Amino acid sequence: MRKYSIIILVSAFLSTSVWSCVQSQTETIKIAISKTNDNYSSWIERNGKNTEWINLYSLSIDSALKMINTCDGLLVTGGEDVYPDYYGNISDTSRCGAIDHYRDSLELASIAFALEKKMPIFGVCRGHQILNVALGGTLIIDIPVDFDTSVIHRQNDWKNCYHEVDVILNSNLYNVSSVTSGIVNSNHHQGINITGQGLMISSYSKDSLPESIEWANSEGKGFLMAVQWHPERMEIDHPLSRNLAVEFLKEAANYNKSHN
Repeated sequence: MRKYSIIILVSAFLSTSVWSCVQSQTETIKIAISKTNDNYSSWIERNGKNTEWINLYSLSIDSALKMINTCDGLLVTGGEDVYPDYYGNISDTSRCGAIDHYRDSLELASIAFALEKKMPIFGVCRGHQILNVALGGTLIIDIPVDFDTSVIHRQNDWKNCYHEVDVILNSNLYNVSSVTSGIVNSNHHQGINITGQGLMISSYSKDSLPESIEWANSEGKGFLMAVQWHPERMEIDHPLSRNLAVEFLKEAANYNKSHN
């Protein structure tokens, strides 16, 4: 178990205290999850009281958008490769892994809807990548082939695939996590190449591969944060896991309050 400094622990305590104060003043917070499993739903539930979640993947796109309209936040989760035609690289489709065309359509529509509503959005792994694509960015098709790196970003034993990330000072990720670096669970063969419109990179792995994105300027926009790693698989009190969920749910509570 990684030991964190007293400063980090105090930061986590204060973050939880703020969240408890915010949440006690709101109704149940409802989170739309693009496609869930027990890890994602548990990550939401253990970091916020009075929360419920909706699995969008079981719905038609029209029904999913109607459901999102009743929610307070959108969580876009990990999974298959994004169809490369969405970022102008259809010729490399054969180099991708599994593709789920329905999921691509569902998540792109859901992201567009949430952005229009200025609803808080959080992305994980594939969610990080498709958020970048939704905003006009591109992806590296295959990191081991296309990107010169000694960092292991994917292996068969995904539960034990860890590497370090460096957080950019003055980013919102730094403000939320209060750490400049950390060891994260990450398992992927694709990553961000060109960032989408209005986005900035807020952390990198040691080989300079982008590991998270957020708004470069959040004025007039809803909360947006996405990470390439899997916070839902990490230690419960890890500041690059717990703090991110707490912040996302706090933003969702604020959204709930402003729309009710």
